[in-house]
Amino acid sequence: MKFCKSRPGGAAFLLAQLGAYGANRFGERIAVLGISLPHAGILRIIDATPSCNQQALAQTLSVLPSRMVILLDELAEKGLVERKRSTKDRRRSELVLTAKGARTLEKLYKLAAEHEADLCAALTVEERETLATLCTKIVAQQGLTPGVHPGYRKL
Repeated sequence: MKFCKSRPGGAAFLLAQLGAYGANRFGERIAVLGISLPHAGILRIIDATPSCNQQALAQTLSVLPSRMVILLDELAEKGLVERKRSTKDRRRSELVLTAKGARTLEKLYKLAAEHEADLCAALTVEERETLATLCTKIVAQQGLTPGVHPGYRKL
């Protein structure tokens, strides 16, 4: 078996390498909150989406509805999320963060800021902004949903 003498070093490989590393490290970092990476994203989206419901959340994240039920049940058991009857449409339930969920989300944001600072420590503030701008451009060109990790599609 022959191996290619050149080493991967193109932008696509480097993005994949950093993405996998960053996700793993972030998962380790948030373990102290008692939540998983999928839970973290769900909390963030519920907080940012007025009148968020289970069906819309599943669609946004491209998660099977049955899997979404399990994830939300886990968050409800932890006391982080509640399903409340909608005041606009009594046939629907809305997802809301509990007080504990809001506190957990604040801690999550603090850990995310620390994570970004650690991961990007080799870059200046200007370089970080440039990197974020370039990555945002690639996300749009690839048709990815901004702010949604594509890993949800595999849950």
